[in-house]
Amino acid sequence: MGLWSRLLRRRGKKEYEEPGRESVTNARDEVDFSDAEQRRQYVTDCLEQAADASRQINRLEGEYAKVTSLLTDMEEIEALPGEEREALNGLARRLSALCHERDRYREKKNRMRDSDFYRMRQQEEQVQEGIEKLKECESYGELVKQDMQRLDRERNAYTFRRGELEDMLNNFRGMAVIFLAALAACLVMLLTLQFGFHMKTQAGYIISVTAATVAIAVLWAKYTDAQREKGRVERALNRLILLQNKVKIRYVNNSNLQEYLHMKYNAENAASLEKAWKKYQEEKEERKEYAEAEAKLAYYQGQLRTKISNYHILDPDRWVNRPDALLDPREMVEIRHDLILQRQALRRQMDYNGALAEDSRREIMDIVKKYPAYAAEILSMAQRYEDG
Repeated sequence: MGLWSRLLRRRGKKEYEEPGRESVTNARDEVDFSDAEQRRQYVTDCLEQAADASRQINRLEGEYAKVTSLLTDMEEIEALPGEEREALNGLARRLSALCHERDRYREKKNRMRDSDFYRMRQQEEQVQEGIEKLKECESYGELVKQDMQRLDRERNAYTFRRGELEDMLNNFRGMAVIFLAALAACLVMLLTLQFGFHMKTQAGYIISVTAATVAIAVLWAKYTDAQREKGRVERALNRLILLQNKVKIRYVNNSNLQEYLHMKYNAENAASLEKAWKKYQEEKEERKEYAEAEAKLAYYQGQLRTKISNYHILDPDRWVNRPDALLDPREMVEIRHDLILQRQALRRQMDYNGALAEDSRREIMDIVKKYPAYAAEILSMAQRYEDG
């Protein structure tokens, strides 16, 4: 086919040339017909051109027949008597309304995905219970969390107090050592004064021992109180730790239950599940209405198809799928205009391919006349193309 664009030319008067398309040219003079390879190639190109044009014509004729039948259908419909046309339009109006209702549903935004809808439908009887359980878990979880925070604050307070008491006990022990050391120092000094300087130190002994005894007694009382308070604090801490462990166990169990419910219902919380449930109920009602509309749509499509078929319309389905065209004269005019343009375009293509096929056949016959020595070979090749 690559050589054909160079070799073919139109002979004689042009029967047709499609506007905007260059005419096929022929350079037969460049071919040496005594060379078997060039001769066969040239003839083969001519035959392929004719065969391809014929195939195009067959395809175009089918399309042309369809377009013509549609125009004929329009004429049949427009020629219907008033009563028949009104009955036809009545069915078309019902069908058009159902089509618009279906389109509104299909074009609706924020529809549930089919996977979400069918999963919710499988759990339909359990969702209400799931919402209540999730609400209980979330409410109980908040209470447990508050208890944990309160216990944690109390534990920190008791821990801090225990630290204070431990420091206090250490201070008391240090003070006791200091008092005893001071008493010992006083006694040494009094002994020195008594035996070294022969002074009377009985009052000093009494005052020193009395002061040390009082100080040690007060210190011992405070030390004992601090120890008792430390014991109470430690016991309270132990109780708080036990309570914290119990509360943590409750919190973990509640959290695990919440996580399970989240996975089961594919929801982040009770609010989102409740929102999805309401959306499902709305979607369920809409899908029910849509299914009913689809059933009515199929019914009226059948009715309209049967009605149109009674008028010998060749393609009833075209009008069943476009009921608005039966009701709006302007749309009918647009359809007719488009069909006429389509038919004109098809006719131009058919004429163009017909001209190509005729030129190819004439070229073959002209070669046969000019080169009779190769006539049998060329005609045999042509016959094989026709048989194939």
